[in-house]
This record gives sequence, C-alpha cells and structure tokens, in this order.
Amino acid sequence: MTQRPPAAASTARAYADAMDRIAEELDLVEGAMHEQLASASEVIGLLAEHVLNSGGKRMRPALLVLSAELCGYTGPRRSHLGAAIELLHTATLLHDDVVDFSAMRRGKPSANALWGNRRAVLAGDFFYARASSMIVEDGDIGILEIFANTIRSMAEGELLQLQRSFDPSVTENHYFQVIERKSAVLLSAACETGSILGGVTRAEHRRLAEYGKELGIAFQLRDDALDYEDRESDLGKRPYDDLREGKVTLPLLLALKRCSASERDEVAGLLKAVARRADEGEEVGDIDLGPAIEVVRRHRGVEDTVRRAEAHALRAHAAIAPFPDGDAHRSLRAAADYAVSRDR
Repeated sequence: MTQRPPAAASTARAYADAMDRIAEELDLVEGAMHEQLASASEVIGLLAEHVLNSGGKRMRPALLVLSAELCGYTGPRRSHLGAAIELLHTATLLHDDVVDFSAMRRGKPSANALWGNRRAVLAGDFFYARASSMIVEDGDIGILEIFANTIRSMAEGELLQLQRSFDPSVTENHYFQVIERKSAVLLSAACETGSILGGVTRAEHRRLAEYGKELGIAFQLRDDALDYEDRESDLGKRPYDDLREGKVTLPLLLALKRCSASERDEVAGLLKAVARRADEGEEVGDIDLGPAIEVVRRHRGVEDTVRRAEAHALRAHAAIAPFPDGDAHRSLRAAADYAVSRDR
C-alpha cells in the first residue's frame, strides 16, 4: 500500500516546531539580508524594505540551515549563505512579477505596482548582485558554482514557460522542465549548499540535492493546485492568476488530457482571448474563465495534482532516509510534508 503524508494539521504543527527550533538562526538570516541592502539609492532602500517586510516562508534559508545541521555543521556560514540564497529568491520574485504583470505579492501590492517595472527590474538586479557578492565573500568555489548554475537554470525556466504561454498543447514533460528549473532548482541548491558546509561525501551531497529538488517539485505542484482553489483571503492573491497569465499548469494540463474535444476547444479559445488581451497590455477583464475552471473541477485536475505532489514529497523522504535520525532529520521530513499539505 502506498504511504500517504500525514494530515495537514499535524504537518503544519511539525513544520512550525521545526522553524521555532531554528528561529534564532533565521533571525540572523533576516538581519544579514537587511545589512546587505544599504544603497545610495533611496528607491532601493524603500523597495527593499517593502519586499523584505512583506513576509515569506523563508523556506530556502531554513532548508540550508537544516541540511548543514544534518551534515554536522552549525557555524556562522549558515546564516550568511542563507541570506544570500533568500536574496537570490527575492530577486527572482521581483523579476517574475514584472514578467507576469503581477499587481500583488503575498497579499500586498507588488514592487512593480508601486514603483513601476523599470525600478522593479533594477532592484531585482541589485538583489542578484548583493547575493552574488555574499557568495564570493564566503569563498567556496563549489558553492559559487552551485549558485551560478542555479541562476542560469532559473532564467531558462522562465524563458521555457514564456515560450509555451497560452498553449493548450503543453506537455507534462515541458511543464516539469519549467518547474524544475524555475522552482525546484533553488531549493535543491539550498540543501546542497548545506551539505557542502558539513563536508560530507559526494553521494551525500547528491542525496540532499535530490531531497531539495523533490521537495521543490512538490511545493510547486501544491502551489499550482492552490491557484485553482477559490480562497483569495487565504492565499493573499487572486485565485486563477496562473490562468490569467496564460500558464497551463498541471491541474489544467491533466484536465485537458481527459476532457472532450469540445471542452478542449472551448478552453483553447479562452486562452487565445486571454493572450490577445496580454499582447495589448490589458487585464483579462470580462473574459469568462469559467469554462477552464469547470474543466479542471470536472476532471479532477486539482486532486490529481495534489496526489502527484504527495508522491514527490515521499521521494524527498526517501532521499534523506540514510542520514542519521535526529532533530534536523525530523525537521526536513516535516518540511517535505508541509510542502504538500499547506493551504497558502
């Protein structure tokens, strides 16, 4: 019988306990990020404070801290590198919001909505630069290589996604290429960086990198499922934003594989209408998204996406199974479970 992750309430508690246990280290990460964002530009200061104070799960530095602990390292490089990886993540969010014309981020106006696209892009570049400087300051060539490859991969992922926007013929292979490059690669980098700090074997590096990749895929699958759950107040953003932006994510992709030809044609027409509005730089406005939403509901797109996420979370568990049990191991297992059970 296939194992299923624990219930949502218990995984949320376990993950909260794990974050509480490393709260002091995450406070150091937070402080290091703020220190790095001093600038002669007043706009950079205001924008940086807005972005950093908008919340965020800080999952990537947490995974780095826990992976290093699992491998026997608890020194100060954890907070320094954790801050670098979160600044890198923040840079990608600034750029993503511009690319996607997003007006909201974590329930608040996005930086591009407040300061405009040009300033948001330049601020993202500034975040990238500061993150890169922190990696250079650390001085480990292996970690520098991980970060360089991660930035390249994330840029490729964004371009791959744009390449097939508004396209109902997107394949699962293409979809997973996108989410592995855009999302999973950064969580994998965080975990592998932690393993390097611990000085473990190459095989153990690979195991933690695999754990991070599988968790990252599970996290993104859950994110894509949440977008089709009409709970704006919980999510801090409008539901169905992926659909408005022309992203054929797994819930819709699975539904399109199962639906009738007439249903598929109706969704294709809807995506074309949304694409025309996007080309004209306009909001979706009065376009009825109902046909696509109903196809996803009728053909169990959300439920089956969540099941896929659960399978990847179990693979994350398997990747770190050979490591010794202990607080860090339990915390990493809790993070993998939380990735698929969270409701925001």
